[in-house]
Amino acid sequence: MSTIKLGIAPIGWNNDDMPSLGGETTYQQILSEVALAGFQGTEIGNKYPKDPAVLKPQLDIRGIKIAAAWCGLHLTTEPYEKVEQEFVAFRDYMAALGADCINVAEQGHTIQGQRETPIFDGKPTYTDQEWDRLTTGLDKLGERAAESGLIIAYHHHMGTGVQTTAEIDRLMENTDPSKVKLLLDVGHLLFSGEDPQAIVDRYADRIGHVHMKDVRPAIVKKAHDEHLSFLNAILAGVFTIPGDGETDYGPLLKPVIDAGYDGWFMIEAEQDPAVADPFVQAVNARKYLRDTFGF
Repeated sequence: MSTIKLGIAPIGWNNDDMPSLGGETTYQQILSEVALAGFQGTEIGNKYPKDPAVLKPQLDIRGIKIAAAWCGLHLTTEPYEKVEQEFVAFRDYMAALGADCINVAEQGHTIQGQRETPIFDGKPTYTDQEWDRLTTGLDKLGERAAESGLIIAYHHHMGTGVQTTAEIDRLMENTDPSKVKLLLDVGHLLFSGEDPQAIVDRYADRIGHVHMKDVRPAIVKKAHDEHLSFLNAILAGVFTIPGDGETDYGPLLKPVIDAGYDGWFMIEAEQDPAVADPFVQAVNARKYLRDTFGF
């Protein structure tokens, strides 16, 4: 029996960066449809209650759990002590919910939320000093997460200073494998023009969390040609669920499974819910996972 757990993030129902998308949807509806589609868990969305005593019973009654959650950091732009204080507070929230992983991503200089900044032309890069602050800070935060039985997995992300293969390599090479894992996000790799298989093959035994989504190549080309921002590319439909794109996740993730991965496969394909019905997408994605992996 596989120990891999299957989840779907709430971002298909209500977008964190554009809360107006799916703004009418309640968190209770999201949780119910996650469970009804056959998933074991989800991630934190912006509508979820901040009090574990309120949220956890809503999870328990549906038989699902919180797997992980996004945690934006500012290690390159703010004092470490401030970042750590905010991280520890979030860690305690996640621990109270029984989560497994915190998805960390450096947000210093990010353009991902800037509606008018082209995602490729405006991409930030870090100085050597900022890289040092980032990697040494991540190792420390990994230690703080472990104090509560959690891991951190670094989320390479479009519009940030850790997006490309070279940047992922630099981060992995300069952090402690026992303290900092990699969040594999296939959709972001494809959008950026990277080779997901090369990343999987290189870091199969260091992957701590997996985000599963595909891209529509025509929209990726449109983002390049028309200088779209990240948010406008999402609205144009750059992302879609596994099974609705060209990526065959079976061979892609085989090295991860063979390495003994026991974390989550998390569907995380942000789209406009008015265009791509979130529940239909969830059911179709769950079927794809069953057909592809047998679980």
